Amino acid sequence: MKKMIMAVIPRDEAEQVLDALINAGHTATFSETKGGMLRQSQYTLFIAVDAEQEDNVCSIIKTNCTTNVAVDDELENELTSLSNEGAAKVGGAIVFIWDIQKIEVY
Repeated sequence: MKKMIMAVIPRDEAEQVLDALINAGHTATFSETKGGMLRQSQYTLFIAVDAEQEDNVCSIIKTNCTTNVAVDDELENELTSLSNEGAAKVGGAIVFIWDIQKIEVY
């Protein structure tokens, strides 16, 4: 069975994700989108894969889609989601996965 993976990724991380997917032998169709409260630019990727490749593609997206940002000491005390190195995780992807019942090319 085939799966459709749709990933909404911040624009500044999309090229890295696309490069990693291509290097792993996957293809993706993408569209530039805007959304969210701040109307930030994002890419929406559509990746059709065999069900056995789903975990691999999700792992590639997860690995290449989080940026760590250094935070100063004053702000570090105010934020609770900081790692031990004083970096906050920002970015990331929203991923939707569904079964493909039929594929046709016209």
